[in-house]
Amino acid sequence: MVTAMARPSLVSITADELAALIAERDAVLAERDALRGELRVTKVERDLLKEQLKAFERRLFGAKSEARSAEQRDLFLNEAEALAPTLATLPAQEDQADSTPVAGHKRKKPGRKPLDPALPREVIRYELPESERICPHDGSVLVEIGVEVSEQLDIIPQQVRVVRHERVKYACPRCDESLKTTPARPRIIPKGLFSEAALAWFVTSKFIDGLPLYRIAALLRRFGGDISRNTLAASVVRLGLAVQPVINLLRDQLFDSDILLGDETTVQVLKEPGRAPQTKSYVWVQMNGSGPPVRLFSYAPGRGKQHGDDLWAGVRRGAVLMTDVYERLPFAQAPRA
Repeated sequence: MVTAMARPSLVSITADELAALIAERDAVLAERDALRGELRVTKVERDLLKEQLKAFERRLFGAKSEARSAEQRDLFLNEAEALAPTLATLPAQEDQADSTPVAGHKRKKPGRKPLDPALPREVIRYELPESERICPHDGSVLVEIGVEVSEQLDIIPQQVRVVRHERVKYACPRCDESLKTTPARPRIIPKGLFSEAALAWFVTSKFIDGLPLYRIAALLRRFGGDISRNTLAASVVRLGLAVQPVINLLRDQLFDSDILLGDETTVQVLKEPGRAPQTKSYVWVQMNGSGPPVRLFSYAPGRGKQHGDDLWAGVRRGAVLMTDVYERLPFAQAPRA
């Protein structure tokens, strides 16, 4: 028995209804595209806000240094590390390329660098007691055949001591007319409190090691020398005045050179009369490029032409001065090329 299949029913719409459906579809699609655009903008804003939040957190909680963050560690990746996996998979024949023989070279001996043999040495000798110098096998007395040597670098800290000067007095045993006293040894600062070695240590610590006087006074106090900072400052000033003749001789030697070098750098001077602490002051350095080396440092409250004229007065005619082009010297006024 054959049953006939039912035909689907056809729906007829008018042209106006079809246009309305198409318009509705276009509106839905347009709304979808608009939502996608808004979503894309929202994602961008979200990522931007996240980056701003990370930046604020790093500023607030991060280390105050110029070290790179974790995200930047791979920015300059080591090329050898990056290519290592690739090179490991290459065929073995590529490693057998043309090679160039290289002359042998000496490798540095591994281990600790030996101490300077010119340093003074204190020898501490360790010996076995006589009761342990007996051979346990035949009872013979052990004899010395050598020593095992190991060295350590030792540092003797600052030691404050007092140098006592005793000038012997002499008198005649028969009369009271003759009385003599051994003359005192000349000092760089007459009747000064500090020895020349102590003064040299003060100056080296201040001008070479960069220690201010209050720290030098603290070091002295730690080792038993209770000296005020004002006393140290006065001693440094008096020492500078005492060595001025030597500085003058060095300046004469400097100005006799054929090649001269000069420059200046800023320095802050506190409690300078008539000037604020924030005012720039300058330390000038003068060097020679020929002959015995001379290095002179001079202070000036500025770097104007007058200061340059005073510092370089007496330069030998024909000498060459090498310095940066700043209009402070009489021979730096020539027009520039």
